[in-house]
Amino acid sequence: MLYNLLSPFADDIQIFNLFRYLTFRTGGAIITALLISFLIGPKIIKWLKSKQKEGQPIRKNGPETHFKKAGTPTMGGLMILFSVSLSTLLWADLSNAFVWYALAVMIGFGLIGFADDYAKLTRRSTDGVSAKVRLTAQIVIAALVTIGVNQVLPADINSHVALPFFKDFLIDIGWFFGVWALIVVIGSANAVNLTDGLDGLAIVPIAIACACFGIISYLVGNAVFSEYLHVPYVVGTGELAIICGAVVGAAMGFLWFNAPPAQVFMGDTGSLAMGGLLGMIAIITKHEIVLAIIGGLFVVEALSVIIQVGSFKLTGKRVFRMAPIHHHFEKKGWSEPTIVIRFWIIAMVLALIGLATLKLR
Repeated sequence: MLYNLLSPFADDIQIFNLFRYLTFRTGGAIITALLISFLIGPKIIKWLKSKQKEGQPIRKNGPETHFKKAGTPTMGGLMILFSVSLSTLLWADLSNAFVWYALAVMIGFGLIGFADDYAKLTRRSTDGVSAKVRLTAQIVIAALVTIGVNQVLPADINSHVALPFFKDFLIDIGWFFGVWALIVVIGSANAVNLTDGLDGLAIVPIAIACACFGIISYLVGNAVFSEYLHVPYVVGTGELAIICGAVVGAAMGFLWFNAPPAQVFMGDTGSLAMGGLLGMIAIITKHEIVLAIIGGLFVVEALSVIIQVGSFKLTGKRVFRMAPIHHHFEKKGWSEPTIVIRFWIIAMVLALIGLATLKLR
């Protein structure tokens, strides 16, 4: 909004020229989202506690250490959604279609998560909205947004997938692009959702991944940098750096309240929204495979569940003591802070590897 209101006067009032720079506006989005989180955090937590007398339901067969968390409210993702949305609307170019599509996925998946959290609370059960209903809603939202994104992407690459480590190597998958986009967005959303199981575990890797995709968005949307790095040039993706920056700021603000011992849990409201957003940004920037590297921690968490369920159905035996894999380490006796910090380190290393693919072509 500030860009649309003030940049036209940049030639007459020099200070307004700052709003033409993506780097300045991204920095503004980070700080704004952080401050909003600090401002509304205590109020949202107080409101959630008043509505959730018993807090988030705790899995009866989960790690014993989790029972002491009883009474902690969930749906803290509302804090993130509000901070990111307001900050993005304030600093982004609102004439950019990619910004609106990214926000649509984030808010849409956030609403699905909200419904799931609400069902768990009202039923006092860890079972929320049925998987069938949840998946159907995700497919509808992702499909509608993908159709819109496909119309805005350059016609010569809108159905292509880029391979990292190869210069200007794009594979045209034709009509399958729609299916591919659904897999990426929905897979990302649910992988992040599965990772959100310990205090602070998911929010830092989310911030790291969004910081990386903020850089990627900026580079892909810049003709000079994209040509130098041999990555697909997509006009307008630079604005996505602002929403990525807003997520980083909101994530830091949320971590203030979510750090052990957590005052509030993100819930599906936040995890599904952030995962869906990452998936859609990867689709728009043509870096879906790089997302699997940068978000490798989320991939491992999802795979651990798939392996556990598959093994039990086929052989009647479990590979892990408990899935997702962070619970496996809890069962082995690792303390929660140890697991969280080590997983953060893994997320950072994978992010650096993912960013390295931009140059290693």
